[in-house]
Amino acid sequence: MTLFESVPPTRRLLMSKVRSKDTQPEVALRQYLHSLGYRYRLHQANLPGSPDIVFGSRKRAIFVHGCFWHRHYLCSRSTTPKTRKEFWEAKFRANIERDARNISELDRLGWKIMVVWECETFDLGTLHPKLVEFLGTRA
Repeated sequence: MTLFESVPPTRRLLMSKVRSKDTQPEVALRQYLHSLGYRYRLHQANLPGSPDIVFGSRKRAIFVHGCFWHRHYLCSRSTTPKTRKEFWEAKFRANIERDARNISELDRLGWKIMVVWECETFDLGTLHPKLVEFLGTRA
């Protein structure tokens, strides 16, 4: 039995509505980067993990992680549901392991990676210095 075969139908329906692309935090970051003059590609399927935002000529990639799904450490948004705790712990562990594999593989290929957490997108001005340091000057 796979991890998802034991999911009740109502939970399965709810989880099917969770988007992996074009999430609100991702769109907010993309708009901010565009307003700063940066140009990028989205969801490069030929790269491990299909990074959310890719700067090919700079060999830089940004993952926008949801605090809940990717377990942002000590963030109030990374709660664990009280029901079916074992299922959720296995799900979260698999997400974290997959993230680590993807980042490791991108690093091995010579890419620089930045993870932006959902909660960081609420105040993009605070994130600005880290973005500029990571991406360098516009060109």
